[in-house]
Amino acid sequence: MTPKSLNHSASWDKAGAITEVLTRIALEAGALILKIYGRDFTVTTKSDDSPLTEADTAAEAMILDRLAKAFPEIDVVAEEAVANGNVPECGRFFFLVDPLDGSKEFIARNGEFTVNIALIEDGMPIAGVVYAPALKCIWWGRVGAGAFVSKVEQDLLVAPTPITVRGAPPEGLTVVGSRSHGSGQDNPRLDGLAITDFAAMGSSLKFCRIAEGAADLYPRFGRTMEWDTAAGDAILRAAGGQVLDLAGAPLVYGKRNQSHDSDFANHHFWAFGDDTLIKTICVTDETPKT
Repeated sequence: MTPKSLNHSASWDKAGAITEVLTRIALEAGALILKIYGRDFTVTTKSDDSPLTEADTAAEAMILDRLAKAFPEIDVVAEEAVANGNVPECGRFFFLVDPLDGSKEFIARNGEFTVNIALIEDGMPIAGVVYAPALKCIWWGRVGAGAFVSKVEQDLLVAPTPITVRGAPPEGLTVVGSRSHGSGQDNPRLDGLAITDFAAMGSSLKFCRIAEGAADLYPRFGRTMEWDTAAGDAILRAAGGQVLDLAGAPLVYGKRNQSHDSDFANHHFWAFGDDTLIKTICVTDETPKT
């Protein structure tokens, strides 16, 4: 029986098994990426001027193969496949895959790149895994069952630990932002917030830092795609946090035929841990266009 034929309550049980499978697939893809990372590799430029490495291509092929074997009836929306025109219909359930989030970090060899795999149900991310192979750390979670982090040694998990978001520190917030695409640190939307620390980092690590209680807020006022955010979003939600657009609504996945942007493009958003931040950061007069 596959998730497409499950009722809502049973789908959560299936999501638990899916989380285990996604973790194994991410570890395998990460091992392949590290082999390429450790040698010279080719880099080309895609039509949107973003870089494409041979690690992106090889890891996506592996992930697609493993997902097809484990869950043959669940569609997969993957970054490089979409770039090549291979776009499946998004049903009630589908996977979102970014085989190498942070290609610029990979090329710069700073270690801040990840493998992202998420399961979407009815437009919402319900399970996800983010693996940073160069940092030897993996995060995963499913909504309703919690989130976890583990160090990785020889492609095996070492002492997995539950994680949760923290309350906003009274002395001020730790804010994280993008290393390669503009951190947002000087954006006027942050005016009025008590911020004591700001850290720039690559890929979906920003979601994970909030999920594990090491940071409080990730404002993203630039363009992202659904495969960039879905896995981190799922983990953050599982850890008790939220990802909301500028009007205060949760990000929705599987967006097609958008008048203002391409398929699967996200609205600007806030990712955060403490619910008390909502009244401070959300702006009701900035409803995204559809």
